[in-house]
Amino acid sequence: MASRKGGKKYRLVLYTRMMSMWWTAVFALGIALLGLAWALYNWGYESWRWMVFAGVGGLGAFMGLMIFLLRKSAYVQPFSDHLRLATPFLRLNISYKRFRRSATASISALFPPNSVSGWQREIIAPLAKMTAIVIDLTSLPMSQNMLKLFLSPLFFKDKTPHLVILVDDWMRFSAEMDSMRHGTVTSAPQSRRDISILSKLPKK
Repeated sequence: MASRKGGKKYRLVLYTRMMSMWWTAVFALGIALLGLAWALYNWGYESWRWMVFAGVGGLGAFMGLMIFLLRKSAYVQPFSDHLRLATPFLRLNISYKRFRRSATASISALFPPNSVSGWQREIIAPLAKMTAIVIDLTSLPMSQNMLKLFLSPLFFKDKTPHLVILVDDWMRFSAEMDSMRHGTVTSAPQSRRDISILSKLPKK
């Protein structure tokens, strides 16, 4: 039986970046509502009014802190027969049998500024020059719309079955994933057989 020992866990940079932006906004909103509740209490408003704001504000502040603590917990990890993608609320084991090919491209090439919304541009701006791995699949484990609820639209460049994986060390991750997938030992990232997705983009 093949070993099921997993490889290194690689932090999902896009997920971390998104959560890092959200926790400050959610936490700040919670604190603001708590401040408003305190003001309403001092101004002598009915108790239910300031209690509602206090409850919502407390929940917001708590959620902001939880997002802060969990922002770096999403990762991908290659195994001998599958790739694991995990977040605090989702764990997918994607069989290598679903893999068609993998390719590389910069974030700026995958998501040109004029093709994404304002909040998405803000997320990817500091990551634009980083290299992502695009894994084309025969099918996704669940619908893309469902996955977007747990991940982000930025894990998908279009509606085809695939995943955009952005990690800090894409060469090491790709080499280890290929080694696990093919049951070989890869000594250097240069031995990768993947091609750049840029070569597949339509020429104007």
